[in-house]
Amino acid sequence: MPRLPLLLLLLLCFHFRPGESGRPAFACGGGPAAGLPFCQTSLPIQDRVRDLIGRLTLQEKVRLLVNNAAAVPRLGIGGYEWWSEALHGVSNVGPGTHFGGAFAGATSFPQVLSSAASFNASLWEEIGKVVSDEARAMYNGGQAGLTYWSPNVNVFRDPRWGRGQETPGEDPVVAAKYAAAYVRGLQGGGGGGRLKVAACCKHYTAYDLDNWKGVDRFHFNALVSKQDLEETYDVPFKACVVEGRVASVMCSYNQVNGVPTCADQHFLRNTVRRQWGLDGYIVSDCDSVSVFYNDQHFTSTPEAAAADAIRAGLDLDCGPFLAVHTISAVQDGKLGEKEINGALSNTLKVQMRLGMYDGDPSTQPFGHLGPSDVCTPQHRELALEAARQGIVLLKNSPGPGRAGPALPLSPTLHRTIAVIGPNSAATATMIGNYAGVPCGYVTAEQGIGRYANVIHQTGCTNVECDGRQPFGPAVDSARRADAVVLVMGLDQSVEAEFRDRTNVILPGRQGELITKVARVARGPVILVLMCGGPVDVGFAERDSRISAIVWAGYPGESGGTAIADVLFGRVNPSGKLPNTWYPQEYVQSVSMTDMNMRSDPSRNYPGRTYRFYHGPVVYPFGHGLSYTRFAHSLAHAPTELAVPLDGRTRFNDTMVLVKASHARCDGALFDVHVDVSNVGTVDGSHTVFVFATQPGELTQSKRLVGFEKVHVPAQGMARVRVGVDVCRDLSLVDGDGVRRIPVGEHKLQIGELSHSISIRLT
Repeated sequence: MPRLPLLLLLLLCFHFRPGESGRPAFACGGGPAAGLPFCQTSLPIQDRVRDLIGRLTLQEKVRLLVNNAAAVPRLGIGGYEWWSEALHGVSNVGPGTHFGGAFAGATSFPQVLSSAASFNASLWEEIGKVVSDEARAMYNGGQAGLTYWSPNVNVFRDPRWGRGQETPGEDPVVAAKYAAAYVRGLQGGGGGGRLKVAACCKHYTAYDLDNWKGVDRFHFNALVSKQDLEETYDVPFKACVVEGRVASVMCSYNQVNGVPTCADQHFLRNTVRRQWGLDGYIVSDCDSVSVFYNDQHFTSTPEAAAADAIRAGLDLDCGPFLAVHTISAVQDGKLGEKEINGALSNTLKVQMRLGMYDGDPSTQPFGHLGPSDVCTPQHRELALEAARQGIVLLKNSPGPGRAGPALPLSPTLHRTIAVIGPNSAATATMIGNYAGVPCGYVTAEQGIGRYANVIHQTGCTNVECDGRQPFGPAVDSARRADAVVLVMGLDQSVEAEFRDRTNVILPGRQGELITKVARVARGPVILVLMCGGPVDVGFAERDSRISAIVWAGYPGESGGTAIADVLFGRVNPSGKLPNTWYPQEYVQSVSMTDMNMRSDPSRNYPGRTYRFYHGPVVYPFGHGLSYTRFAHSLAHAPTELAVPLDGRTRFNDTMVLVKASHARCDGALFDVHVDVSNVGTVDGSHTVFVFATQPGELTQSKRLVGFEKVHVPAQGMARVRVGVDVCRDLSLVDGDGVRRIPVGEHKLQIGELSHSISIRLT
């Protein structure tokens, strides 16, 4: 998303009238239709949906199969724009949302990868709750919809992907936990299956390439093994549906093993709906049906494409394709009206769960929300707290004349700060992509200026930093300051939708500027990186003149405050990297189109992510320093666990791997209790990671099975509990995509601790 032409986008906007003081009832707000069964809230939703579908003509049905669903005036039903976005705040990407008038902006939280770095699931859910409050308020004011095509839960497989910033990172367990938490926050826990807003997990599946060296997402055929689908790519989507109970899943542009995902019945109808139990609708990425006909030439006629999509399980088309070609498909006998009814049943049910057929919106749950509930001080404070928790301290070595680490800076000792770099006064860069209009901005320069006198020089006029640049004033400012903060990195001109990188180095002459400043600075030099995807800053890690390195990601509207609070010690950094930072040599050796996760020495393929790649890294997954020190001790964990079989299978001594489906998994759970001690002098928060390795040579590396974040006062201790599901967390996926439980000794790694647990079957 997006691919729709500008003219069509303008036409899609006609249903919304920015500036109206309130929204009239979408349907059932009066007139003869209000007495019909589909308007009766006392009836079960499925009965109401069935009644409504039975009153629609074929032409009316087809115009409801697309994102700009047409009105049905004779039944008192308004037109509806399905496409709104809320990746990390209400967005103005897509025609369903409009800023202006009473809704000049909305709270802009850190980009998803930055929020993921907090490793705080309760924070993710709380962000979702705030975003949906603001979305409902804007809906009530006539300036937004209720269906939000967020979050993006694709695994960040390759560091060059321009959209990796939108994701929760490279680990499928983290992505799954983020997906379920954020969806729960967005959709709310209303009784009777009611929804606050309807979330959508995208882009299903194995979608993580936009445009790389002439290969684009519209033509890419991702060759993916059953093992990698089950073990990596599908994990977050399954959690979205099964744990988050998401209202929608979006299929992607790419093909998987030769079949467009939006035309793949195995993926959509069999896996998402039947196996996982989706209670909602499946939507195409924008123009995906057109893409698999016009660009991928998967079908010979547009009617066949429309029929293939709906039969596969697609319920809604973002784009006009189904509205144009579905009637012809029915007339040609390629599709039955019953199949169209099935698609409509899924979309209309979601609208009814949202209350859109319940009459006056102001009398419904959330009907009281309005302009005063957007950009509130509490919401903006949460955005600031999320930014603080997502900042990762990568390096912290002694500065000039100091025995201890350079950070935190001292307002007393460091009264004058040279703030340098192309992102030092950045605003829009801080909020990343799929953002809306923020409530306001605090830049890094402004944030640092609250603690010290600032000498500001950009050094580079933009992140490309090529050609002649104003290095001279920047270098001179470093000579005169007590400390230097270099705010460097990337922006949407380098990494974005449609734009993958070809390398992982800082653009242009940024590295040269960093080195020149570090040579002359008389105080500590702090490198702050504002970027989504990782960059190879190995040169700065090795340079003793660069005292500290901080990854700020794209920290949202209050990013400058959060950065300054961490640099000056008001906040103890607690973020951890949600993805591996590779050296440039890694990406030079790996094609972005290779979807295999596991290494393959026979073809010099190094593998991907911390689970399967074992070569040199700049910074590993989970890396992040603190201003204090933490120690772990194991309070309790079992040493042996018996997993009963289901009665169909008898265990014998030769069995090493048993199908998880043959075990009674409901009771195959245990808890790991860890005591975390803060042995330093500063209060801090800490993430406890529990990794596991399977017996013997059954797996290539450790993998994360759980994590919890805890706050521990200085010299204090706190206990955390991490739950482990044997059938899910300690199982393996074989080459056929079958999940199996290894019998024998599994090792758990928790920081410096190692614990063995023997799994036996009975």
